[in-house]
Amino acid sequence: MPAVTGAAPPRHADFLPGHHLSGKVALRSRPRAAVVLATAAALLAGAALAGCEYTYDDGWQPALNGVSASPRVTEPDFAADRWQNDPVDEADLEAWLETVQLGAGLQVQHRGYGLLRAGEVRTETAASLPVGTYVLALVCRSQRPVTFTVSNETYTMVHLSLRCGTKRQDVIYLPKETVLTFRVEAGSEANYAYRLIWL
Repeated sequence: MPAVTGAAPPRHADFLPGHHLSGKVALRSRPRAAVVLATAAALLAGAALAGCEYTYDDGWQPALNGVSASPRVTEPDFAADRWQNDPVDEADLEAWLETVQLGAGLQVQHRGYGLLRAGEVRTETAASLPVGTYVLALVCRSQRPVTFTVSNETYTMVHLSLRCGTKRQDVIYLPKETVLTFRVEAGSEANYAYRLIWL
């Protein structure tokens, strides 16, 4: 039979006496191939990740055009607070009383209000108040505190210097028919109001 041109002659393996070819020889090459493939895959993944760009949004932004990135600080508007404590004229007194909730009502036994000049003292009297429990409310509108004094013929029941912009309420009990005197003094021009409600 003619020989095939260019074909390599068959090779035969030589085995030592007592040794035989088995499937274990072919299986030894598989773990090595797996290790090689895993290493190659890890290298390719590392090369791919090296070219990725990661961005994180933590809320920080760089300053633009030289503008400072520091937080804005809001200063209290003291001018607005002073304006809100400026007294109103007599024509606007009723509207102010409604704003501070010292308007007239069915249970109101006595009420007084007005406009005081700087250093002025005003005294008013509520006569023949019946026995009972009352709520006394005091308010003012001025740049300086206003002093309120409430007394009967025996003793002083209320005496305080009220910071304007707040409302003061006290409970008063009258054990008998009583005449109360209300004294109001202002260090600067001020609106004042007081109201006595029978509970």
